Amino acid sequence: MDMINKMKQVSIKKAYDYLDKDPDKNIPKLMDWVDRFAKKDLFEGQRKAFRKVIENPDNNWYQLMKSLWTDVDDDVRKKMFENFILNASLIGWQKQEECREKYNCNIPWAILMDPTSACNLKCIGCWAAEYGDKLSMDYDTLDSIINQGKELGVYFYIYSGGEPLVRKKDIISLCEKHADCMFLSFTNGTLIDEAFADEMLRVKNFVPAISVEGFEEATDFRRGKGTFAAVKKAMEILKAKKLPFGVSCCYTSKNVDVIGSEEYFDSIIEWGAKFAWFFTYMPVGVDAVPELLATAEQREFMYHQIRQFRKEKSIFTLDFWNDGEYVEGCIAGGRRYLHINANGDIEPCAFIHYSDSNIKEKTLLEAFQSPLFMAYHNNQPFNQNHLRPCPVLDNPGRLTEMVETSGAHSTEFLHPEDPKDFCDKCVTTAANWAPVADKLWNINK
Repeated sequence: MDMINKMKQVSIKKAYDYLDKDPDKNIPKLMDWVDRFAKKDLFEGQRKAFRKVIENPDNNWYQLMKSLWTDVDDDVRKKMFENFILNASLIGWQKQEECREKYNCNIPWAILMDPTSACNLKCIGCWAAEYGDKLSMDYDTLDSIINQGKELGVYFYIYSGGEPLVRKKDIISLCEKHADCMFLSFTNGTLIDEAFADEMLRVKNFVPAISVEGFEEATDFRRGKGTFAAVKKAMEILKAKKLPFGVSCCYTSKNVDVIGSEEYFDSIIEWGAKFAWFFTYMPVGVDAVPELLATAEQREFMYHQIRQFRKEKSIFTLDFWNDGEYVEGCIAGGRRYLHINANGDIEPCAFIHYSDSNIKEKTLLEAFQSPLFMAYHNNQPFNQNHLRPCPVLDNPGRLTEMVETSGAHSTEFLHPEDPKDFCDKCVTTAANWAPVADKLWNINK
C-alpha cells in the first residue's frame, strides 16, 4: 500500500473512532471526512445527496445510520466501515479508475461468484438450476479470484449459486484470509444456524442477503413448503446476535403487489433487515417461465414504490433494473460487476449465461480484455434512456449481436440456449416497457 493510502487508512480509522464516541453528535460530520479523502468528482452527486439527509436527525436515512449503532455488534460495524467505506469505496475505487485507464477496459467494483451450483432447494424459475448441481470452484480458485481482484482494486465480493452456504467452511476461511475485504452472499437462508452466526461474528466481514418472495404463501409457493419459517428463524438468529443482514427480492407478475406493498417494507424492517435488493424476473434457460415477467405497469409500480419508500423507510434499497438512471445504465460486463459461475466461466452478468473466458484458463484481466467483455465496454450504455439499461430485457437483440461477434458460447450446463431465443422471450416485454420508461425518463430529465 502506498503512503497516500496508508495516510487515508489511518485518518479514516481515527474518524471512525471519533464518530463511534458520540454517533448522535458526529453522524452529520461523516461526509466532511469522506469529502476530505475522496477525489473531488468521486461519487460527487451521491455525496451531496447523502450529506443532505444525514444532517437531519428526523430523516429516515439518519435513523438507518443511527440503527447501525443500536442494532449491530460494535466490532462488526467497525470492520464494515473499514472494509466497505475505506477499502472498497475510497482506496479501491481509485485503484480501479487507474486500471480502467491503464488497460482501457472495464474494471469492476464488485465480483459475483458461485462457489457451487448445488442447492438444497429447487425454486420455480430459478436460473441457477440451468447449471446443474455438480459444478463447483475449489478453495484455491476462489482465493485466486480474490487475490487477482485486489490487485485491480476490488475489495467487495458477492456469492451466489446454487446455495453458497453449502460451502460454509470455505466461505468463512476466505473471510478470515481476506480480512480487508467485504463479503456478501445471496442465500436462501435455510442453512443459517447458531453455529454459523457465531462464525460470522468471529470473522466480522460477511453479510447475508436472504431471498424472500413476500410472505409465507408466496415464498413457499416458489421455494417449497416450510422455507418461509426457516428464513424467519435465520433472521431471528442474526438479529439476536446483532449481525447485519438484508433481503433479496425477485418481483414477478405473480407477487409484485406484495413485494411493492408498504406492509412488506414495514415487515422486512421489523424482521431486522438493513437493506433490500430488488430484481425483476428474467426468463433465463429453456425451462424459464416467461409468464412470470413483470408487466410494464407492474415495473412502473415498483419504480414508484421503491422511490417513495426511500423517502420514508429506514432501509437501504437497490433496484437492479429501475435504478439504471443512477449508474448510467447497465453495470454488467465488468463495468461495475460481473459473474463467475461454479464452472469458472466468466460471464458479464448473473443473468447472461454466455462466456468466452474461464478463470481456469485466463486471468481476470485477460477476461476483461476478451472480445465479449470489450463488446460490453464499447457498447455501454445500451440505451440513452438509462431506465432501459439491459441488453436483453430492455433492448433485446443487443446481447445476440455481442455474443455472435465475440464468439462466446452458452455456459448453461444442462440445456445450452441460443442468445436469440433468450432475447426473443423479452421482445414484447421490452416493447411494452419502452414508452413507459421514456415517459419516466423525460419527466425526470
